[in-house]
Amino acid sequence: MNEKNYDVIVIGSGAAGIISAIVAARAGKKVLLLEKLTKIASKLKATGGGRCNLTNTLSNEDFMARFGKEGRFMQDALKEFDYHKLIKFLEEIGIQTHAPDGFRVFPTSHSSATIISGLEDEMKRLGITIKCSQKVTRLLATGNHIDGVKTEAEIFLSPNVIIATGGLGYPVLGAEGDGYNLASEVGHKITELSPAMMPLKTKETWGKNCRADTIAKVELRVDIKKYKKLRAKGDLIFTNAGIRGPVVLDFAREVTPLLKKYGEVPLLLNLTKGKNEEQIREHFKEELSHENITTVMELLRTLIPEALSMEICHLAEVNPDTKYKKLEGIKRDKLISLLAWTPLTITGHDGFKMAMITRGGISLKEIHPKTMQSKIIDGLYFCGEVMNLDGPCGGYNLQWSFASGYLAGKLL
Repeated sequence: MNEKNYDVIVIGSGAAGIISAIVAARAGKKVLLLEKLTKIASKLKATGGGRCNLTNTLSNEDFMARFGKEGRFMQDALKEFDYHKLIKFLEEIGIQTHAPDGFRVFPTSHSSATIISGLEDEMKRLGITIKCSQKVTRLLATGNHIDGVKTEAEIFLSPNVIIATGGLGYPVLGAEGDGYNLASEVGHKITELSPAMMPLKTKETWGKNCRADTIAKVELRVDIKKYKKLRAKGDLIFTNAGIRGPVVLDFAREVTPLLKKYGEVPLLLNLTKGKNEEQIREHFKEELSHENITTVMELLRTLIPEALSMEICHLAEVNPDTKYKKLEGIKRDKLISLLAWTPLTITGHDGFKMAMITRGGISLKEIHPKTMQSKIIDGLYFCGEVMNLDGPCGGYNLQWSFASGYLAGKLL
């Protein structure tokens, strides 16, 4: 079995791994990048449907807040490499970016291929050795010092190893949890792993009749007393089996752990752009002043699409063609109550095969936030999704991958 020596070995060729390799090579290190697939950057290629939402324009404080209680762990990495510095770095290697909505940042080409090509050219310029079809099976360590890695075919030696293997999401793109296994074998704790950022399945079937419309500014909240603070807002789309859309992708990271615990998760949906019951009543009163609006369906259509209006009528057991003013008080109350908060029960999901992100990972308590170095094994570093830190969609997770990869590559 061949042995080869490097200053730095990076395992994984996603955003975190590639930038850590570039940073280390720019500092004059001899770098080896190992990828188990036949090509590098497979998941990066698929990011944002191939459009590659790189980051966003939030301040570092607001950015960290969106990651929840663990978000402060990113403070040092973001100081080193926030979205301003990422954009500058990309410009330096010939990639132009823009934020067409003032928030989400994309390559101007709106193609991940542009990003991958630019990163590949920079790695080639720096003389980084890239070896594909190399699955790392074991970390080599003596005591609390890293010595290198063993793949299925070779041994590579180095005093510095960076694990950037990602999570369990999208197994078709190579995700198998390799980094978790490697880290746990040398003593690291792996927190509970759950799929995140994916569609959800519902017990109720009426949503399949509402698939034609995107419902804007929906608020979701968990209808379990202990978790009533869990909420999210954004656009929602009904599917044959449940719900999807940006708000669902974001909220899935909160729901999937609860599904493990309870089996079902009751939700309440506000489908009326935040209007409460009193505001809905006032809205109806104003609309009824117009001569052309008299029936329940005509009123509902001023708030929500027709197909959804029909389903709300069915849930409220109200004839949509009934004159609203002739509706019994109890039925009117039920209709307005359902409009303000529509119940929906989450029963499942398609697991990691449809998950863009993994919730959970290597415990942050065992990683130095100022360096991304292990507190257990000297010379072992982590970056990106393999750690127990995940955020919503909108460039958050990719920015975190770049920032943590940048810091790890500095080998402080």
